[in-house]
Amino acid sequence: MVTIRLSRGGTTKRPFYHIVATDHRNRRDGRYLERLGFFNPIAAGRDTALQIDLARVEYWQGQGAQLSARVSALLDDYRAAQQPATGAAAA
Repeated sequence: MVTIRLSRGGTTKRPFYHIVATDHRNRRDGRYLERLGFFNPIAAGRDTALQIDLARVEYWQGQGAQLSARVSALLDDYRAAQQPATGAAAA
C-alpha cells in the first residue's frame, strides 16, 4: 500500500520534512516513490513553511494512497490557506 507521509531531514534541533509518497513497508527516511512537497516547522520571516503539490497528492489518493494523520492535518491547513488567495483573485 502506498502511504503519503513525512520523511525527516535537517540536523539536530533543526528539523525539515519532505512530504513523500512511499510504500508503507519502507523506512521513514528511506526510499520513496515521489516527493510531493515539504514542511519546515521552524520557518521564520519570509521562509516558506509549507509547500505541497496538490495535483500530485490527488493523483496518489486516486491510486489508493493513504495519508498519515500529520500529512492530513497539514493538507487541510494548506488548502485553507490557499482558499482565500484563489477566492480573492477570482473576484
